[in-house]
Amino acid sequence: MSDRAEQIRFCTSRDGVRIAYAVCGNGPPLVWSPHWMRHLKYDWVGPLWRPWLELLTRHHTVIRYDWRGCGLSDREGVALHPHSHYEDLEAVIAAAGFERFSLFGMGHGTRIGMAYAARFPTRVSRLVLSGASTCGRVARGQTPEEAAEEEIRLNAMALSWQTDTPAYARFFTTFHFPDANADQYRAHNELLRLATSPANAVAMMRSFHRADVRDSIANVRCPTLVMHSRDESIIPFDWGREVAAQIPDARFVPLESRNHVLLPHEPAWPQMVEAIDEFLLARSDASIAVPMALDKLTQREDEVLELVAKGLDNSTIGRRLGISERTARNHVSTILSKLGVNSRAQAIVRAREAGFGQKSGV
Repeated sequence: MSDRAEQIRFCTSRDGVRIAYAVCGNGPPLVWSPHWMRHLKYDWVGPLWRPWLELLTRHHTVIRYDWRGCGLSDREGVALHPHSHYEDLEAVIAAAGFERFSLFGMGHGTRIGMAYAARFPTRVSRLVLSGASTCGRVARGQTPEEAAEEEIRLNAMALSWQTDTPAYARFFTTFHFPDANADQYRAHNELLRLATSPANAVAMMRSFHRADVRDSIANVRCPTLVMHSRDESIIPFDWGREVAAQIPDARFVPLESRNHVLLPHEPAWPQMVEAIDEFLLARSDASIAVPMALDKLTQREDEVLELVAKGLDNSTIGRRLGISERTARNHVSTILSKLGVNSRAQAIVRAREAGFGQKSGV
């Protein structure tokens, strides 16, 4: 998998802000509610996010997006408040067209993911959270000393965007990635400048600190995996344990790391990969039911479903199989009926959960 296979698209959030999102990989759909320090155009070429993309696209079709105010999404004059970020995730999911999917949240994206899973329990099959918390520092309550320290951090962060002075440039990166190597430090500092402006960065951080999902977290009903670096400085370890304790039957995996986002050279990386694979690739109730319905398909319907799972339309399917577009459409209608689904999008989800859409030469 590489950036060449990625499709970048745009959707519109409720308040009219355009959000850039991308689809890449093969397999069951996985919506990634990401960290905000991202850029769809550059993530594949940098040493920070490429390993994550390679990891998640091995077995899944990954849907990710740039935050409002960042990357290829609208940057100027956009509202940056907690609820707008939630509405952006809703817009991306609606545009991608998947009815049921796993959801992976990182950093502040964990709160957005938990809020979505609580509101739409039938749509999120599995929830993965990395660096999670139920609310931001301001929402949780701060002493005057803590508030003053936070202002110092925000001011130093803004300066790191505007100067080449190494001390300022390393300040923000060191908080997030204290164990990064020299190449990773340079890549992260450059990504910050590419991702957004200093004003947007500070405004987003203030928004994150006010976000609060404590009222909805207990309504998360899907299987949930919570991972947290034991010694990170951004989201305290106890906040991650708090999340796992409040979601019914959540599994908690402590990671021996100081980094807010794990890096592939760390000893904890293989442990994290194993936990993610074991959790996401486990057979859910939905995936167990799929093969029973697939047994009813004819050989030709199997061929059609393979191409449907790849996202091809009826006209293209007809050309691939040497049949008319009308015949292809009739096959698709029969397949929907046999699978017990009401839409093509639902059929794609079911098919990809069963391994369709990954064959070559069809």
